Order: sequence, then C-alpha cells, then structure tokens
Amino acid sequence: MAFLVNYFKTIYKTLKSLLTGMKVTGYYFTHLREIHTEEYPDNRATLTMFDRFRGEVIMPHNTDNEHRCTGCQACEIACPNGSIKIITKQELLPDGKKKKRIDTFVYHLDLCTMCNLCVVSCPSDAIVMGQNFEHSVYDKKTLKKILNNPDSKLMAGVE
Repeated sequence: MAFLVNYFKTIYKTLKSLLTGMKVTGYYFTHLREIHTEEYPDNRATLTMFDRFRGEVIMPHNTDNEHRCTGCQACEIACPNGSIKIITKQELLPDGKKKKRIDTFVYHLDLCTMCNLCVVSCPSDAIVMGQNFEHSVYDKKTLKKILNNPDSKLMAGVE
C-alpha cells in the first residue's frame, strides 16, 4: 500500500514541476512584446559581444606594422593543448649582439579551447582575445593562422 502512495506522490511532484516550467513559457507566449530573443543572422550589423567574450587570439599591430611580441614564448608554454607555436630567429643588432626576435606566430584555432591562459601569461600584452565567433569552415587547414603580419617588427620600447 505504501508503494502506491509513493507512486502517486511522485506523479504529483512531476506534474507540479512541469506546470511550474510551463507557467514561464505561457507568460512569454501571451506577452509577445516582452520577447528578448535576437534573430542572429539578421542582426550581424548591430551585434555586439560582451567585453569578456573569448572568440580567438589576435595580435594587434599599429599603423606602422609594429607588434608587441618579443618572442619570449610564455604564451606557447602556458597553452594547455599546444595551439600556439612561435618560431623565432636570431637578429643581429647594430652593436654586434644577437637578439631573439619573432619570425612567425602560428595559431591553431582548431586546437584552441579559448581558455585565455596565453593572453594572461603574455608579459608584453602582445596578444588579446578577439570578438570573432564565426569559425565554421569546410577545410580544417584554414584554421591555422599566422598572427604576425608580413614584414612586421617589434614596437620601439618593448623588451
């Protein structure tokens, strides 16, 4: 007999929970002016993402094609799954000393988890998380990106 009481109590709790959820749905069904849903493809021109949104890693360059990356590889070390590869070269300075400089900054978007550890670990603030979120492609090879511009150089005063 007790099992029948528990059975009907379970049915009652389930129906109560269902009606509680349907009350919210019914409210928005009858109050159409209060809809907060945005139609994504139609609002691309006005769509703004939150400042804390993590879309992809980008390396900003100024108008003189200069970046802030010193090639220290801190971001590469901090990346948990190896989506960043920095290729460096030795540059001869005017005083005869050799200095390590960035040659190519390779970013594998297909491996990236958007964890932001690379941006946090960068001592010169050379990379930031961008706002782009549309990464659908047919060819996986296009998700490999070179972040530094061709013939870009280190910004003066950054060491």
